[in-house]
Amino acid sequence: MNTAELLAFIKKNPISVGCGLLCLILGAGIYFRSSEIPDAEAALAQKSAEAARYAANIKNAAQLKEQLDVLVAASKEIDSRIVHAGQLGVNSQYFYKLENESGAKLIDFRQGSLVAAPKGTKPSFNPVGFTVSVQGNLSQMIEFLHRLESGAHFCRVTSATCGTTGTGRSGLLTLTITLELLGLP
Repeated sequence: MNTAELLAFIKKNPISVGCGLLCLILGAGIYFRSSEIPDAEAALAQKSAEAARYAANIKNAAQLKEQLDVLVAASKEIDSRIVHAGQLGVNSQYFYKLENESGAKLIDFRQGSLVAAPKGTKPSFNPVGFTVSVQGNLSQMIEFLHRLESGAHFCRVTSATCGTTGTGRSGLLTLTITLELLGLP
């Protein structure tokens, strides 16, 4: 087959030759671009994940101002209920106020040191230890504990012992409590 015969064949079957050439070109394009498919799929997955993250951020940011206001108010509430370890006078006034409100007599009050945080952590708050002994009747003891539990400071009782000072049921009770109040150094 020479050139004249090839041109005559192309003129006689233009659609078939055009489709054949198009198939060859498309096949070569697919072959040479097939190595780019995994890279394109990885880029698509990355862009899809980023788009999902942006969509979640937009959805979650709808009430961000209100949530920030709630957190700021809660932080102020916590700060108002914190004990400072260095303010021994203010801390003792708290227990004298509890004594006055409950009717129990404060026998002994000692403030311990800050409870050490576990190694490797830097906590925001540290508990301040106290040992308190009060004396009174049963209702006064219950009232003292109730006011301590629902008082101005966050409290955790670590141990408590109760005993009587007199004989029989008419004797006064003595309550010794070891507790921790949430505080700052």
